Amino acid sequence: MTTTVSNGNGTDVVSLLKKTKPPALKKLASWKDENEFDGTGNPKTPRTSTTPGKTPGHENCTFHHDLELDHKPPTREALLPDMTDSYKMLLSALGENPERQGLLKTPERAAKAMLFFTKGYDQTLTDVLNDAVFDEDHDEMVVVKDIEMFSMCEHHLVPFYGKVSIGYLPKNKILGLSKLARIVEMFSRRLQVQERLTKQIAVAVTQAIQPAGVAVVIEGVHMCMVMRGVQKINSKTVTSTMLGVFRDDSKTREEFLNLVQSK
Repeated sequence: MTTTVSNGNGTDVVSLLKKTKPPALKKLASWKDENEFDGTGNPKTPRTSTTPGKTPGHENCTFHHDLELDHKPPTREALLPDMTDSYKMLLSALGENPERQGLLKTPERAAKAMLFFTKGYDQTLTDVLNDAVFDEDHDEMVVVKDIEMFSMCEHHLVPFYGKVSIGYLPKNKILGLSKLARIVEMFSRRLQVQERLTKQIAVAVTQAIQPAGVAVVIEGVHMCMVMRGVQKINSKTVTSTMLGVFRDDSKTREEFLNLVQSK
């Protein structure tokens, strides 16, 4: 018995793929190629700016997954050709023809889009704050709520989105209000899970101004649940991180949650 798979224009896709294999993907230069690892996958040499023979990398890149590695990732532009080739290979594997008119520029567009979706890897907390930390004798709660957030699920590489609310109790220092939104943007523009994103934001605010406490709540919609799997289109995921007095004092925590939930 012979099975024929067509792409809609009469082309036998299976036969086509057998005859014309996608071009071999060039191997990307990786920080793993330049660093030694132990048996558990951890780097043997901690990354520091003074490590002999090593080029400083993302020393201040808070929560970067390779935080302990000596490396300097390639520029975003340098990644584009290899990513474009990868998307061409993906289209071919799906049975499509990357050379047809509608798809000619799709691999490059998709590569540029992915670089934008993950631009947070190129930012550090220092870059984002840009010295917008101010001495101020204010000790009442500061809340910025409903900050829009867009991110990419690291499990399926599909989007999740939602709103972030941040509160903190200052201790002689306050943060420029727009910087809270920029902190959200920096961490959300990476491959993420919502649980980790919530804590990263809270810890970053703590590192920036050492307040008496920080609270973060995220309400997100995950396309991996909407478009595939259980396909529950109305489901929402709520995560929270409470640090300092928000964790220790129930009244402070309740005040924050009431402010966040109010219309």
